[in-house]
Amino acid sequence: QVQLVESGGGLVQPGDSLRLSCAASGLTFSSYNTAWFRQAPGKEREFVSAISWSGGSTSYLDSVKGRFTISRDNAKNAVYLQMNSLKPEDTAVYYCATKRRDPSVPFYSGITLASRYDSWGQGTQVTVSS
Repeated sequence: QVQLVESGGGLVQPGDSLRLSCAASGLTFSSYNTAWFRQAPGKEREFVSAISWSGGSTSYLDSVKGRFTISRDNAKNAVYLQMNSLKPEDTAVYYCATKRRDPSVPFYSGITLASRYDSWGQGTQVTVSS
């Protein structure tokens, strides 16, 4: 039913930029909040960023704040993560995830918890190395 297809990962040097994309199908995209998570080898899955259904609210992991920007285009059923000034510690598999919005629940409630999301993409590898 719901499919999330990620793209845009690759091998870059420190200080370079990448733009990750997540294309969704099988859902009304404007009814979902969307997030990016990442997982490095031997580490737990980590919240990176989230955006509300309208794009009006966003949240970021402290270590990426000011470097990464999340955005969405509901007309294209897509969410993006612009990553600038990449560091070696950003190396990980990046996943997009969605959850249906609930008007009774504030956007920021539980947005960093992977267990709250319904659908996940296959992941795209980001490697930052000199």
